[in-house]
Amino acid sequence: MRFAAGVITGLLILLVLAAAPAQAAGYRYWSFWQWSAGGWAYQQQGPAVHVPADGAVEGWRFAVSPDGGRDAARPAAAGDFAALCAGTPAQDGRKRVAVVLDFGGATDAPGGESPPAPRTACAVVAPRASSAEVLATVAPPLRYDGNGLLCAIAGFPRAGCADQLGAAGAPAGGERPTESASAARTSPSGPALGVGAGLALVVVLGAGAAWQVRHRR
Repeated sequence: MRFAAGVITGLLILLVLAAAPAQAAGYRYWSFWQWSAGGWAYQQQGPAVHVPADGAVEGWRFAVSPDGGRDAARPAAAGDFAALCAGTPAQDGRKRVAVVLDFGGATDAPGGESPPAPRTACAVVAPRASSAEVLATVAPPLRYDGNGLLCAIAGFPRAGCADQLGAAGAPAGGERPTESASAARTSPSGPALGVGAGLALVVVLGAGAAWQVRHRR
């Protein structure tokens, strides 16, 4: 009976693993970063809400990334405020915010588009200007969807908005995040064997193993 129990347990484990959802390949979107302690930290607030301080460095990266925020691709360039804003003098009653734009590589771009070269800028804006206002100052035009999700910076890409990609790297049914490009999601994939059929198989094999044990006695 111990042998039968072991067979049933093992088959149940295999069945659960087979039925587990597969991770989606990712989304093609702009992720938002802030330079902090010598590295890029994922920005928890959206650009319309976040108000950067004078001397802040903000980064944007367009790439095919998992929809999990911190796991997204980071800007390749470093965020050295002194170097990025060296040619932009400070102004009374205004703040300076450095911006790093990384448009990604050819494999990140939608079909038929080529990513622009990475670039940096130093925005001079009002003290209460949001990150969205900073970005609009240095990299127009911006494009948003109806839910306020940032879709394009400096006109790139021309179309699409956080498109979900399938395993082959092509858009999967036009799906995309509806809350934000940083919410973790998975794309379920059905098991090769139906759950009902799998359970039936477990019962049959378990019964057969139990019969063999009794027969040997």
